[in-house]
Amino acid sequence: MRSVRKGGFLTSVAVLACACVLATAGNATAKDPGGSQFDVEGNNNKDGGRTLESRIVFTGATGGSGGEASGTFTPAADWSPPACWYEPKWTPDQFADEFRERWDIPHASGVGEAYRLSQDHYINGKPYEDFNKKEAGKGLWWDAVRDETRAEAGDPAAFACDTKTFWVENGEPPNVENAVTPEVLAQLAYARIKVPDTAVTLAPANATKVNLPTWAWLDKAKFDEVSVTASLDVGGVHIQATTTAKPVSLKLEPGTPDAELYPASGECTINDDGSIGEPYATGKANQDPPCGIKYLRSSGDSTFDLQATVTWEVAWTGSGGTGGDLPDGTFGTTQAVTVQEIQAVNR
Repeated sequence: MRSVRKGGFLTSVAVLACACVLATAGNATAKDPGGSQFDVEGNNNKDGGRTLESRIVFTGATGGSGGEASGTFTPAADWSPPACWYEPKWTPDQFADEFRERWDIPHASGVGEAYRLSQDHYINGKPYEDFNKKEAGKGLWWDAVRDETRAEAGDPAAFACDTKTFWVENGEPPNVENAVTPEVLAQLAYARIKVPDTAVTLAPANATKVNLPTWAWLDKAKFDEVSVTASLDVGGVHIQATTTAKPVSLKLEPGTPDAELYPASGECTINDDGSIGEPYATGKANQDPPCGIKYLRSSGDSTFDLQATVTWEVAWTGSGGTGGDLPDGTFGTTQAVTVQEIQAVNR
């Protein structure tokens, strides 16, 4: 087996340990503490009922709290937040307890070699001695955490963090990709932002007419920027980041090619006051709406599916004056529009 060094530790040890353990049957359910598979929301009961969780806390427009936020937007570019990452997990004593609990499977077939390798790695000085207890208070054991939603969906990126559990001294940045930083926290917060539904207000409201401009708009009061803060406070690690999404434009797709858009691109930009489009008012019947649609044929006994998609501009700020931009996100909803023929009476 070829060994690949990551952050000074041999991943082959972790691979062999995991392979041996996963090959066991029956009651052999233990896993090497390296390469954890813990729920990122901190509420799962995996691995025999033990709750092992990410220490990251998310607050803000994350949904699920009874607020108006409802939809997760998706990146407009070919980008996605980390599906796995590394974060501080244990003091030496805590890691020792975790290790022994995980390997409490005497006489289980097929795990002996993996257990011996792990003992050498963390206890017998190859490279760590007695779980690094002599360094207590000077650092923490770090481990991999993965996004269980993406893991359950079979996303290979969720299984990419395969570096064995490793020691990091306080104040020293880990030398592994996807080790948690303010920027990684910002990216994880991005994945948890919930934005409002994008159902637009239309005039006429209930049914529009063929060749009659339909006005569309979103009020600022119902459609404002949202943010999520991710924070980590463990031992010598105290970092946080806030990711904020701000609506910048609304794109309309009428649901039929037999329609004209206002503006012609179908993309309505945000106004200075934060609203999008303009409400219809008496006296504007002969004006073209700044944001809207004109249907050129009837929907008959059915309706047209108007899709309204908002683009959100995303930025973040974090500990130590860090910050920057993240890819724009989009979120859209579909609403049914009835289009009727204008009835004329000949006398």
